[in-house]
Amino acid sequence: MVSSRKLITYFATFFVLLFIIAGSFFLILGGTNFGISKNRVEVIYVQGVMLTGSVPTGFGIATSEEITKSLKDASEDDGVKAIVMRINSPGGSPAAAEEIVAAMKKIKKPIVVSMGDVAASAAYYISAPATKIIANPDTITGSIGVIWEFQNRSRFYEKDGTSFYISKSGEFKDMGGDWRGLSDEEKKYADQVISEAYGRFVHEVATDRNLTLSKVKDLADGRVYTGAKARELGLVDDFGSLDDAIEVAASLGGIEGKPEVTYANKPSLSRLLFGAEKIDITRFTGYFFESPYGKLVSMS
Repeated sequence: MVSSRKLITYFATFFVLLFIIAGSFFLILGGTNFGISKNRVEVIYVQGVMLTGSVPTGFGIATSEEITKSLKDASEDDGVKAIVMRINSPGGSPAAAEEIVAAMKKIKKPIVVSMGDVAASAAYYISAPATKIIANPDTITGSIGVIWEFQNRSRFYEKDGTSFYISKSGEFKDMGGDWRGLSDEEKKYADQVISEAYGRFVHEVATDRNLTLSKVKDLADGRVYTGAKARELGLVDDFGSLDDAIEVAASLGGIEGKPEVTYANKPSLSRLLFGAEKIDITRFTGYFFESPYGKLVSMS
């Protein structure tokens, strides 16, 4: 018969091991603490091309679904006093940017954008509503504009001996198909779509950055700016690293002393352990990058 002392030892050992295993899994899956603090700054990463859709994170794609969920979770967490969005993105689809901006505008807590290497086009679109924008002097930002890309591979198909019969219900139904070029009417229509999306972009920047429409239009010819030039033009507020942005966010959130920092979607060891390199990302993004009808993007 096992003595009561041995039973106590067995149970104590079991619970210690259970605690260690649970803690290990927590760290592997990206956790850094147990979220006890009530004075936290939450960091949300926006890394890669922004798209809508359900795409695994950490593979060069930043989905509006994941980012808006992270924003909502941080907004509803009473322990989070401020949010930092760490952006490394060349842009993406206008729809994805609009979903992220809409989520940001519902949040009453301070949001500080920390620009890394690149935060251009649609990535600048989502930066504009932030309480503060912190960039590095050599961050590439700006590129305020919209582009719609089409391919004309008709000569290739002719050389290859490929022919097409297109039965369509309307004149514009196969607009953008790479088996032919655009007609003059289709080019005119494409320009109208671009003008409409561009107008929303310019208005958003002017409103959020407290700039006149005319000034933003002068800046919004698609060119990129360094962080230093962007600050001079009023597109960003100050220079600094991610740590600096966290300090600014903490101050805006009323946190005294050094803030505790949590990460909503930081790339973690789990993505390496579970074979991230084996995932075929094109299965999730083909609808956008391989569309035969062109890609409408806030990215140039």
